Amino acid sequence: MGAYQSWLAAERLLEFDGYDGLWRWSVDEPGAFWQSIADFFEVGWHAPPSIALADERMPGAVWFPGATLNYAEQVLRMPGRGLDEVVVIGRSQTRGPSELTAAQLRSAVARCRAGLVRLGVRRGDRVAGYLPNIPEAIVGLLATASLGATWSSCAPEFGVRAVIDRFGQVEPTVLLAVDGYRYGDRDVDRRGELAEIRAALPSLAATVVLPYLDGSGGAAIESAITWGELLAVGEPMAFEPVPFDHPLYILYSSGTTGLPKPIVQGHGGILLEHLKALGLHTDLGPRDRFLWFTTTGWMMWNYLVSGLAVGSTVVTVDGNPAFPDLGELWRLVAETGTTYFGTSAPYLMACRKAGLEPSRDVDLGALRGVGSTGSPLPAPGFEWVHDAVSPSIPLGSLLGGTDVCTGFLGPSPLVPVWAGEISCRMLGAKIEAFDETGRSVVGREGELVITAPMPSMPVSLWNDPDGGRLREAYFSTYPGVWRHGDWLTITERGSCIVTGRSDATLKRGGVRIGTAEFYGIVEALPEIADSLVVHLEDDGGGPGELLLFVVPRPGVALDDELRARIRASLRDDLSPRHVPDATIAVPSVPRTLSGKKLEVPVKRILLGLPVDVAASRDALADPRSLEPFEALARERRARAGTGAGAGNGAGARA
Repeated sequence: MGAYQSWLAAERLLEFDGYDGLWRWSVDEPGAFWQSIADFFEVGWHAPPSIALADERMPGAVWFPGATLNYAEQVLRMPGRGLDEVVVIGRSQTRGPSELTAAQLRSAVARCRAGLVRLGVRRGDRVAGYLPNIPEAIVGLLATASLGATWSSCAPEFGVRAVIDRFGQVEPTVLLAVDGYRYGDRDVDRRGELAEIRAALPSLAATVVLPYLDGSGGAAIESAITWGELLAVGEPMAFEPVPFDHPLYILYSSGTTGLPKPIVQGHGGILLEHLKALGLHTDLGPRDRFLWFTTTGWMMWNYLVSGLAVGSTVVTVDGNPAFPDLGELWRLVAETGTTYFGTSAPYLMACRKAGLEPSRDVDLGALRGVGSTGSPLPAPGFEWVHDAVSPSIPLGSLLGGTDVCTGFLGPSPLVPVWAGEISCRMLGAKIEAFDETGRSVVGREGELVITAPMPSMPVSLWNDPDGGRLREAYFSTYPGVWRHGDWLTITERGSCIVTGRSDATLKRGGVRIGTAEFYGIVEALPEIADSLVVHLEDDGGGPGELLLFVVPRPGVALDDELRARIRASLRDDLSPRHVPDATIAVPSVPRTLSGKKLEVPVKRILLGLPVDVAASRDALADPRSLEPFEALARERRARAGTGAGAGNGAGARA
């Protein structure tokens, strides 16, 4: 960040009084700012742009018209690194350690690229990865991008329906997959699930299987080729020049209705955003080893891969972070010489609760930064990192989203760290808090909004030709302004406090799942007539409570056996993170007259808001449908006063 400021002074004759002045310029002059990022990081254009920002409308901003480039080409430059230096370190509970030098990574990408071409992949096609966070996933992404094809990935712990709901929308030409994985001391065979996924994707021309669980190759998977066969033929590395907004990858962020939103991000927008966020705000460079614990189903994996673009070595980790105990990740940080370790707020809070002292147990001498995201980290988490990890290294709390594939609230080397707060609004991100009238406020809670375009905002939603779904998702509340769905307070000193989701999206461990996906699985059970789910966030930084309310069909009782089957279905078909903490029977699900479920009002009632404030009974199909939730809220408050939890028994009575 300091080098960038010195460069601005020398090259642009711009000097600023502190971070706030720099941030203000970056959002008031977005074209000049983002052009400076491209110039400072020496982005390699194939054709240079005519202007940085031709149209500032949201949605519809036009960035760097006329420019062509390739994300993979920029990443594989790996500035400051020699060809014999290790740039990817792989650690896994399924197989032994692995490493790739810069030369080996480039060779693997070139071979994978050649293999994809032999399978018929061309510019504009989609390649899907059903892969863990392993070096091969990075190779697959970069090879796909080098062709001008579009990448999309799901972690193999996702259930079959969750994968099909995602990949089915984007119609991939090739599927890269593993046969299974080991999670802690448990082997998870995914060959059956893979067969179901392939059968549901008629667009597939080929499937490539990495024998990951059975490293010897295992039983052949019908009509699939192996990873070794894909990479069998070497070809010179090449890169397809593509426009700035050409689709790089598709991520998924679920709303409360319909299928998961397939979010298209572009080569140029992602490249510039990640160069800024990683190179400036996180202070990463060629001397760093960058580990962010993530899966390929979370946007932090895409963020991790971009560490290569600033010259850092990236560390991939696949497995159970709490096996054999919570200290495992800290041991990996020490063993790999990690300099910047990113994880989730719930993990840091769990370490605190367990009384871990990593600085005592392992050598963290190389570590110079810790990052936290997934949910706001409360003040005790900051204090634990200070006391148990290091009193001198900065803790960067980060908030952003899958939608923009980055953080827009986060750390800066020029700004202090305040316990329980996010240090600043990041450069180029015009974040404001809107009150109930749509007025920008400071010092009080409001809706988190973005009032100026960012280049990593979605190029589009897949198969949304008129942009209607994208406008509805982000711009329907405040026309021309992005509403993100979080409650935000911007303090007088410029730091930020986020107090939770303002919509009904379920977000646990940084992974968003829409309620529609949840209901599709629960209500497929023959015993269940209807359902409603809410996530009550934990102010202490934990995963919070996920409460599932079900309406059993006539003559069906919600007993322990049915609860167990509901939990098993959600674990297998959706995600282990989204298994409910309690499953509760109710007479009916609250709905509007038009049939919309009232997740947000129910959540607010359970958090203590009076029923008549949370929802209008006159707008309900059944005005009495909120009464069980009102009773449960009273019982929860009473139990909280005696130190007891609500539990399944309380819910069943309610």
